[in-house]
Amino acid sequence: MLMQPTDQQLRQQICDIGRRLYQRGLVAGTDGNITARLTDTEVLATPTMLCKGTMQPDDICLVDLSGNQLAGGRTRTSEVLLHLEILRARPDVEAVVHCHAPHATAFAVTGKPVPRGAMPEAEFFLGDVPIAPYETPGTLAFAKTILPFVQRTNACLLANHGTVCYADTLEQAYSLTEILDAYCRILLLAEPLGPIQTLPPQKCEELAELRQQGGFAPPQSSSNLQESR
Repeated sequence: MLMQPTDQQLRQQICDIGRRLYQRGLVAGTDGNITARLTDTEVLATPTMLCKGTMQPDDICLVDLSGNQLAGGRTRTSEVLLHLEILRARPDVEAVVHCHAPHATAFAVTGKPVPRGAMPEAEFFLGDVPIAPYETPGTLAFAKTILPFVQRTNACLLANHGTVCYADTLEQAYSLTEILDAYCRILLLAEPLGPIQTLPPQKCEELAELRQQGGFAPPQSSSNLQESR
């Protein structure tokens, strides 16, 4: 049985993930925010208006599940409300990563759905990637746009805004973000070359089953990919 990370370990992990997001060009300036569940009632969150590449453990804020700040010298991000909607709806989720990953966000700003079935890795790790409708970031209305999709996916585009990925560890939430942006980059590179050749439906079904078995699918999701095609 894995030991639950301590407060300090989670703070350091959030900073490490922030640096990786910044170094990979998945955030710019003070973009993005990260949360991790500390206890059943407390969540660690990145502060507002601070570059994710320069954060230190003491910069991280502590909030409750309603978004009230409990501790921290800096003000928590306003977009923590989005994270908290996910954490309340999905008890299995321990961490959330939101950023403006450029290639994935290109799909979000055009409203173009991320195509399914182009690569086995995307089918296995991501599955369906829906687009939540636009609302002003930081508002409760914005936070609630995720609710129609949160039970059936671990990765979602936010219309005209960015991406949000969530998982049972910070590392996995970050990994999904990186995989999503890399997949979208490949799709954008492939598009001028001609029509994308998709995997046969039977092979997609096999990957969906493997995804369920490997624990990468949401607990309440269906293995039938045809529902989202």
